[in-house]
Amino acid sequence: MDNSETVRLFRTFRMTEKQFTLAGFDMRIYRVLLLLLLPHFLFAQSRMELWPEVDVFNSGHLRVSDLHELYFEQCGNPNGPPVFVLHGGPGGNISPYYRRFCDPAYFHIILHDQRGAGKSRPWAEIRENTTWDLVEDIERLRTHLNVDEIILFGGSWGTTLALAYAEQYPDHVAGLILRGVFTATQEEIDHFYHGGLAKLFPDLYQDLLDELPDPQRRPLPAYLFELLTKSDSLEQVRYARAWTRYEAMASRIDHDDSHRRNLERWLSNNNPLSFALFENYYMANRCFFEEGQLLRDLQRITHIPAWIVNGRFDVICPPITAWRLHRLLPRSELRLTYASGHSMGEKNTEIALMEGFEWMRRQLDE
Repeated sequence: MDNSETVRLFRTFRMTEKQFTLAGFDMRIYRVLLLLLLPHFLFAQSRMELWPEVDVFNSGHLRVSDLHELYFEQCGNPNGPPVFVLHGGPGGNISPYYRRFCDPAYFHIILHDQRGAGKSRPWAEIRENTTWDLVEDIERLRTHLNVDEIILFGGSWGTTLALAYAEQYPDHVAGLILRGVFTATQEEIDHFYHGGLAKLFPDLYQDLLDELPDPQRRPLPAYLFELLTKSDSLEQVRYARAWTRYEAMASRIDHDDSHRRNLERWLSNNNPLSFALFENYYMANRCFFEEGQLLRDLQRITHIPAWIVNGRFDVICPPITAWRLHRLLPRSELRLTYASGHSMGEKNTEIALMEGFEWMRRQLDE
Protein backbone atom coordinates (compact mmCIF):
# COMPACT_ATOMS: atom_id res chain seq x y z
CA MET A 1 0.00 0.00 0.00
CA ASP A 2 1.34 3.48 -0.82
CA ASN A 3 1.29 6.49 1.55
CA SER A 4 -1.94 7.94 0.15
CA GLU A 5 -3.80 4.70 0.90
CA THR A 6 -2.38 4.61 4.43
CA VAL A 7 -3.55 8.19 5.05
CA ARG A 8 -7.00 7.35 3.68
CA LEU A 9 -7.32 4.34 5.99
CA PHE A 10 -6.24 6.38 9.01
CA ARG A 11 -8.84 9.07 8.26
CA THR A 12 -11.52 6.42 7.79
CA PHE A 13 -10.81 4.86 11.17
CA ARG A 14 -10.69 8.31 12.88
CA MET A 15 -14.07 9.22 11.38
CA THR A 16 -15.52 5.90 12.52
CA GLU A 17 -14.11 6.45 16.04
CA LYS A 18 -15.86 9.83 16.28
CA GLN A 19 -19.16 8.27 15.18
CA PHE A 20 -18.86 5.53 17.81
CA THR A 21 -18.02 8.12 20.50
CA LEU A 22 -21.12 10.16 19.67
CA ALA A 23 -23.19 6.98 19.88
CA GLY A 24 -21.92 6.29 23.38
CA PHE A 25 -19.93 3.18 22.41
CA ASP A 26 -17.14 2.06 24.77
CA MET A 27 -14.05 3.15 22.85
CA ARG A 28 -11.81 0.66 24.64
CA ILE A 29 -13.77 -2.13 22.97
CA TYR A 30 -13.57 -0.33 19.62
CA ARG A 31 -9.78 -0.02 19.85
CA VAL A 32 -9.37 -3.69 20.80
CA LEU A 33 -11.52 -4.73 17.83
CA LEU A 34 -9.52 -2.42 15.60
CA LEU A 35 -6.23 -4.02 16.66
CA LEU A 36 -7.65 -7.48 15.99
CA LEU A 37 -9.18 -6.70 12.60
CA LEU A 38 -6.66 -4.26 11.15
CA PRO A 39 -4.10 -6.90 9.99
CA HIS A 40 -6.81 -8.76 8.08
CA PHE A 41 -8.11 -5.52 6.56
CA LEU A 42 -4.63 -4.45 5.51
CA PHE A 43 -4.00 -7.86 3.90
CA ALA A 44 -7.25 -7.60 1.94
CA GLN A 45 -6.27 -4.12 0.75
CA SER A 46 -2.64 -4.85 -0.07
CA ARG A 47 -2.95 -8.32 -1.59
CA MET A 48 -5.03 -7.28 -4.55
CA GLU A 49 -1.73 -7.78 -6.39
CA LEU A 50 0.52 -10.80 -6.37
CA TRP A 51 3.54 -10.95 -4.10
CA PRO A 52 6.66 -9.37 -5.64
CA GLU A 53 8.90 -11.46 -7.83
CA VAL A 54 11.32 -13.58 -5.84
CA ASP A 55 14.72 -14.93 -6.86
CA VAL A 56 15.63 -18.61 -6.87
CA PHE A 57 18.25 -19.48 -4.24
CA ASN A 58 18.84 -23.01 -5.52
CA SER A 59 18.07 -24.96 -8.68
CA GLY A 60 19.24 -28.12 -10.37
CA HIS A 61 18.33 -31.47 -11.88
CA LEU A 62 17.46 -34.55 -9.84
CA ARG A 63 17.84 -37.95 -11.47
CA VAL A 64 14.68 -39.95 -10.76
CA SER A 65 15.27 -42.91 -13.11
CA ASP A 66 17.83 -44.17 -15.61
CA LEU A 67 15.96 -42.11 -18.20
CA HIS A 68 14.54 -39.03 -16.47
CA GLU A 69 15.96 -35.99 -14.66
CA LEU A 70 13.68 -33.42 -13.01
CA TYR A 71 14.43 -29.72 -13.06
CA PHE A 72 13.59 -28.04 -9.73
CA GLU A 73 13.87 -24.61 -8.09
CA GLN A 74 13.76 -23.34 -4.52
CA CYS A 75 12.91 -19.82 -3.38
CA GLY A 76 11.44 -18.01 -0.40
CA ASN A 77 12.29 -18.89 3.19
CA PRO A 78 14.35 -22.13 3.36
CA ASN A 79 13.22 -22.60 6.96
CA GLY A 80 9.53 -21.99 6.30
CA PRO A 81 6.69 -24.43 5.62
CA PRO A 82 7.48 -26.10 2.27
CA VAL A 83 5.09 -25.52 -0.62
CA PHE A 84 5.35 -27.88 -3.60
CA VAL A 85 4.03 -26.16 -6.74
CA LEU A 86 2.49 -28.63 -9.21
CA HIS A 87 2.00 -27.24 -12.71
CA GLY A 88 -0.83 -28.14 -15.03
CA GLY A 89 -1.06 -30.09 -18.24
CA PRO A 90 0.17 -32.78 -18.06
CA GLY A 91 3.05 -31.35 -20.06
CA GLY A 92 2.96 -27.78 -18.79
CA ASN A 93 5.89 -26.15 -17.04
CA ILE A 94 6.78 -23.91 -14.13
CA SER A 95 7.37 -20.17 -14.45
CA PRO A 96 8.31 -17.26 -12.16
CA TYR A 97 4.60 -16.40 -12.01
CA TYR A 98 3.91 -19.47 -9.84
CA ARG A 99 6.25 -18.17 -7.12
CA ARG A 100 4.10 -15.12 -6.39
CA PHE A 101 1.01 -16.50 -4.65
CA CYS A 102 2.38 -16.83 -1.12
CA ASP A 103 4.56 -14.79 1.20
CA PRO A 104 8.18 -15.64 0.32
CA ALA A 105 9.36 -14.42 3.72
CA TYR A 106 7.27 -17.14 5.38
CA PHE A 107 6.94 -20.06 2.92
CA HIS A 108 9.63 -22.26 1.37
CA ILE A 109 8.53 -22.42 -2.29
CA ILE A 110 9.62 -25.47 -4.29
CA LEU A 111 8.80 -25.90 -7.98
CA HIS A 112 9.64 -28.59 -10.49
CA ASP A 113 8.95 -29.45 -14.10
CA GLN A 114 7.32 -32.86 -14.32
CA ARG A 115 8.86 -35.67 -16.37
CA GLY A 116 9.44 -34.70 -19.98
CA ALA A 117 8.16 -31.14 -19.48
CA GLY A 118 9.80 -27.73 -19.29
CA LYS A 119 13.49 -28.00 -18.42
CA SER A 120 13.28 -31.61 -17.27
CA ARG A 121 15.21 -34.09 -19.38
CA PRO A 122 14.62 -35.66 -21.86
CA TRP A 123 11.98 -33.32 -23.24
CA ALA A 124 8.63 -34.72 -24.48
CA GLU A 125 9.55 -38.26 -23.42
CA ILE A 126 6.52 -40.46 -22.70
CA ARG A 127 8.40 -43.59 -21.74
CA GLU A 128 8.33 -44.23 -17.98
CA ASN A 129 5.78 -41.43 -17.75
CA THR A 130 2.56 -42.15 -15.83
CA THR A 131 0.72 -40.49 -12.98
CA TRP A 132 2.33 -42.88 -10.54
CA ASP A 133 5.80 -42.07 -11.85
CA LEU A 134 5.04 -38.39 -11.21
CA VAL A 135 3.76 -39.16 -7.70
CA GLU A 136 6.98 -40.98 -6.88
CA ASP A 137 8.99 -38.08 -8.32
CA ILE A 138 7.39 -35.73 -5.80
CA GLU A 139 8.34 -38.14 -3.04
CA ARG A 140 11.92 -38.39 -4.36
CA LEU A 141 12.23 -34.61 -4.50
CA ARG A 142 10.76 -34.23 -0.99
CA THR A 143 13.30 -36.72 0.34
CA HIS A 144 16.16 -35.14 -1.63
CA LEU A 145 15.40 -31.70 -0.15
CA ASN A 146 14.99 -33.18 3.34
CA VAL A 147 11.58 -31.65 4.05
CA ASP A 148 8.84 -33.43 5.96
CA GLU A 149 5.22 -32.29 5.66
CA ILE A 150 4.52 -30.32 2.50
CA ILE A 151 1.72 -28.10 1.23
CA LEU A 152 0.68 -29.11 -2.28
CA PHE A 153 -0.31 -26.18 -4.51
CA GLY A 154 -1.72 -27.29 -7.85
CA GLY A 155 -4.01 -26.10 -10.60
CA SER A 156 -5.99 -28.16 -13.12
CA TRP A 157 -3.87 -31.29 -13.72
CA GLY A 158 -1.86 -30.10 -10.72
CA THR A 159 -4.92 -30.77 -8.53
CA THR A 160 -5.11 -34.32 -9.88
CA LEU A 161 -1.48 -34.94 -9.08
CA ALA A 162 -1.78 -33.29 -5.65
CA LEU A 163 -4.70 -35.54 -4.69
CA ALA A 164 -2.93 -38.64 -6.00
CA TYR A 165 0.20 -37.86 -3.98
CA ALA A 166 -1.77 -36.97 -0.85
CA GLU A 167 -3.72 -40.23 -0.99
CA GLN A 168 -0.49 -42.18 -1.48
CA TYR A 169 1.54 -40.30 1.17
CA PRO A 170 -0.96 -38.68 3.57
CA ASP A 171 1.55 -38.50 6.44
CA HIS A 172 3.75 -36.15 4.42
CA VAL A 173 1.03 -33.66 3.48
CA ALA A 174 0.30 -30.64 5.68
CA GLY A 175 -2.29 -29.07 3.39
CA LEU A 176 -3.76 -28.70 -0.09
CA ILE A 177 -4.39 -25.53 -2.11
CA LEU A 178 -6.21 -26.50 -5.30
CA ARG A 179 -7.44 -24.49 -8.27
CA GLY A 180 -9.63 -25.76 -11.12
CA VAL A 181 -10.26 -29.27 -9.83
CA PHE A 182 -9.91 -32.27 -12.14
CA THR A 183 -10.36 -35.81 -10.76
CA ALA A 184 -9.90 -37.63 -14.10
CA THR A 185 -13.28 -39.35 -14.28
CA GLN A 186 -14.65 -40.39 -17.65
CA GLU A 187 -17.40 -37.82 -17.22
CA GLU A 188 -14.83 -35.02 -16.96
CA ILE A 189 -12.78 -36.28 -19.91
CA ASP A 190 -15.87 -36.64 -22.11
CA HIS A 191 -16.99 -33.13 -21.17
CA PHE A 192 -13.72 -31.70 -22.43
CA TYR A 193 -13.38 -33.83 -25.56
CA HIS A 194 -16.79 -35.04 -26.64
CA GLY A 195 -19.29 -32.26 -26.59
CA GLY A 196 -19.72 -30.71 -23.13
CA LEU A 197 -17.39 -27.80 -23.73
CA ALA A 198 -18.62 -27.63 -27.34
CA LYS A 199 -22.07 -26.55 -26.14
CA LEU A 200 -20.51 -23.36 -24.77
CA PHE A 201 -17.71 -22.85 -27.31
CA PRO A 202 -19.02 -24.50 -30.50
CA ASP A 203 -16.76 -22.34 -32.66
CA LEU A 204 -13.59 -23.37 -30.83
CA TYR A 205 -14.60 -27.03 -30.92
CA GLN A 206 -15.29 -26.88 -34.64
CA ASP A 207 -11.98 -25.14 -35.26
CA LEU A 208 -10.22 -28.05 -33.55
CA LEU A 209 -12.15 -30.68 -35.54
CA ASP A 210 -11.45 -28.87 -38.80
CA GLU A 211 -7.71 -29.39 -38.24
CA LEU A 212 -8.08 -33.18 -38.03
CA PRO A 213 -7.89 -35.50 -41.07
CA ASP A 214 -10.92 -37.45 -39.81
CA PRO A 215 -13.05 -35.14 -37.63
CA GLN A 216 -15.60 -37.90 -36.94
CA ARG A 217 -13.07 -40.27 -35.36
CA ARG A 218 -13.59 -41.10 -31.68
CA PRO A 219 -12.45 -41.23 -28.95
CA LEU A 220 -10.60 -37.98 -29.52
CA PRO A 221 -7.81 -38.38 -26.94
CA ALA A 222 -6.53 -41.58 -28.55
CA TYR A 223 -6.88 -40.13 -32.05
CA LEU A 224 -5.05 -36.91 -31.16
CA PHE A 225 -2.30 -38.90 -29.46
CA GLU A 226 -1.92 -40.98 -32.63
CA LEU A 227 -1.64 -37.84 -34.77
CA LEU A 228 0.93 -36.34 -32.40
CA THR A 229 3.16 -39.42 -32.53
CA LYS A 230 2.75 -40.88 -36.02
CA SER A 231 2.72 -37.78 -38.20
CA ASP A 232 5.82 -36.06 -39.53
CA SER A 233 7.34 -33.35 -37.37
CA LEU A 234 5.66 -30.41 -39.13
CA GLU A 235 2.27 -32.07 -38.88
CA GLN A 236 2.89 -32.82 -35.19
CA VAL A 237 3.50 -29.15 -34.49
CA ARG A 238 0.36 -28.22 -36.43
CA TYR A 239 -1.82 -30.59 -34.37
CA ALA A 240 -0.12 -29.51 -31.15
CA ARG A 241 -0.88 -25.86 -31.90
CA ALA A 242 -4.49 -26.66 -32.79
CA TRP A 243 -4.97 -28.47 -29.47
CA THR A 244 -3.26 -25.76 -27.44
CA ARG A 245 -5.31 -23.05 -29.15
CA TYR A 246 -8.54 -24.92 -28.31
CA GLU A 247 -7.70 -25.19 -24.62
CA ALA A 248 -6.17 -21.73 -24.20
CA MET A 249 -9.08 -19.93 -25.85
CA ALA A 250 -11.58 -21.76 -23.64
CA SER A 251 -9.62 -21.04 -20.45
CA ARG A 252 -10.62 -17.43 -19.89
CA ILE A 253 -13.93 -15.62 -19.92
CA ASP A 254 -12.45 -12.13 -20.28
CA HIS A 255 -10.46 -12.67 -23.48
CA ASP A 256 -10.83 -10.38 -26.46
CA ASP A 257 -9.11 -9.98 -29.81
CA SER A 258 -5.87 -9.04 -28.08
CA HIS A 259 -5.91 -12.35 -26.18
CA ARG A 260 -6.20 -14.26 -29.45
CA ARG A 261 -3.46 -12.17 -31.07
CA ASN A 262 -1.11 -12.75 -28.15
CA LEU A 263 -1.85 -16.47 -28.21
CA GLU A 264 -1.22 -16.70 -31.96
CA ARG A 265 2.04 -14.81 -31.54
CA TRP A 266 3.13 -17.23 -28.81
CA LEU A 267 2.13 -20.26 -30.88
CA SER A 268 4.06 -19.02 -33.90
CA ASN A 269 7.23 -18.71 -31.81
CA ASN A 270 6.90 -21.83 -29.62
CA ASN A 271 6.42 -25.55 -30.00
CA PRO A 272 3.70 -26.78 -27.60
CA LEU A 273 4.32 -30.43 -28.50
CA SER A 274 5.03 -31.68 -24.96
CA PHE A 275 1.84 -30.05 -23.64
CA ALA A 276 -0.42 -31.47 -26.36
CA LEU A 277 1.36 -34.83 -26.45
CA PHE A 278 1.23 -35.47 -22.70
CA GLU A 279 -2.30 -34.20 -22.24
CA ASN A 280 -3.71 -36.49 -24.90
CA TYR A 281 -1.47 -39.42 -23.90
CA TYR A 282 -2.68 -39.18 -20.31
CA MET A 283 -6.34 -38.68 -21.22
CA ALA A 284 -6.23 -41.59 -23.68
CA ASN A 285 -5.09 -43.70 -20.72
CA ARG A 286 -7.63 -42.18 -18.31
CA CYS A 287 -4.70 -40.68 -16.44
CA PHE A 288 -3.73 -44.17 -15.25
CA PHE A 289 -6.53 -44.30 -12.66
CA GLU A 290 -9.33 -46.72 -12.05
CA GLU A 291 -12.67 -45.01 -12.67
CA GLY A 292 -13.48 -42.70 -9.76
CA GLN A 293 -10.31 -43.67 -7.88
CA LEU A 294 -9.40 -40.24 -6.53
CA LEU A 295 -12.87 -39.63 -5.09
CA ARG A 296 -13.07 -43.21 -3.79
CA ASP A 297 -9.83 -42.87 -1.81
CA LEU A 298 -10.52 -39.48 -0.26
CA GLN A 299 -11.11 -41.13 3.12
CA ARG A 300 -7.31 -41.31 3.43
CA ILE A 301 -6.99 -37.52 3.53
CA THR A 302 -10.09 -36.27 5.36
CA HIS A 303 -7.83 -34.94 8.14
CA ILE A 304 -5.88 -32.65 5.79
CA PRO A 305 -6.90 -28.97 5.48
CA ALA A 306 -7.75 -28.05 1.89
CA TRP A 307 -8.48 -24.69 0.25
CA ILE A 308 -10.32 -25.20 -3.05
CA VAL A 309 -10.77 -22.50 -5.70
CA ASN A 310 -12.74 -22.90 -8.92
CA GLY A 311 -13.88 -20.39 -11.49
CA ARG A 312 -17.66 -20.17 -11.43
CA PHE A 313 -17.59 -20.22 -15.24
CA ASP A 314 -14.76 -22.72 -15.75
CA VAL A 315 -15.77 -24.74 -18.82
CA ILE A 316 -12.70 -26.99 -18.80
CA CYS A 317 -12.97 -28.11 -15.17
CA PRO A 318 -16.57 -27.21 -14.26
CA PRO A 319 -17.18 -26.26 -10.61
CA ILE A 320 -19.34 -29.32 -9.93
CA THR A 321 -16.14 -31.35 -9.43
CA ALA A 322 -14.75 -28.85 -6.90
CA TRP A 323 -18.13 -28.89 -5.16
CA ARG A 324 -18.12 -32.69 -4.90
CA LEU A 325 -14.57 -32.66 -3.55
CA HIS A 326 -15.45 -30.02 -0.97
CA ARG A 327 -18.43 -32.05 0.25
CA LEU A 328 -16.19 -35.08 0.81
CA LEU A 329 -13.36 -33.27 2.63
CA PRO A 330 -14.57 -32.05 6.06
CA ARG A 331 -11.58 -29.74 6.57
CA SER A 332 -11.96 -27.97 3.24
CA GLU A 333 -13.02 -24.46 2.26
CA LEU A 334 -14.44 -23.74 -1.19
CA ARG A 335 -14.33 -20.49 -3.14
CA LEU A 336 -16.22 -20.30 -6.44
CA THR A 337 -14.91 -17.13 -8.03
CA TYR A 338 -17.16 -14.97 -10.18
CA ALA A 339 -16.00 -13.44 -13.48
CA SER A 340 -13.54 -16.33 -13.67
CA GLY A 341 -13.02 -19.30 -15.94
CA HIS A 342 -10.26 -21.89 -15.87
CA SER A 343 -7.27 -19.60 -16.05
CA MET A 344 -5.14 -19.10 -12.96
CA GLY A 345 -4.45 -15.55 -14.10
CA GLU A 346 -7.96 -14.12 -13.73
CA LYS A 347 -7.95 -11.56 -10.95
CA ASN A 348 -10.62 -13.05 -8.66
CA THR A 349 -8.92 -16.43 -8.83
CA GLU A 350 -5.53 -14.91 -8.03
CA ILE A 351 -6.97 -13.16 -4.99
CA ALA A 352 -8.73 -16.31 -3.78
CA LEU A 353 -5.49 -18.31 -4.04
CA MET A 354 -3.55 -15.71 -2.06
CA GLU A 355 -6.29 -15.78 0.57
CA GLY A 356 -5.89 -19.55 0.61
CA PHE A 357 -2.26 -19.27 1.62
CA GLU A 358 -3.14 -16.91 4.48
CA TRP A 359 -5.84 -19.36 5.58
CA MET A 360 -3.35 -22.23 5.38
CA ARG A 361 -0.89 -20.25 7.47
CA ARG A 362 -3.49 -19.94 10.21
CA GLN A 363 -4.19 -23.68 10.02
CA LEU A 364 -0.49 -24.42 10.49
CA ASP A 365 -0.24 -22.01 13.43
CA GLU A 366 -3.14 -23.60 15.32
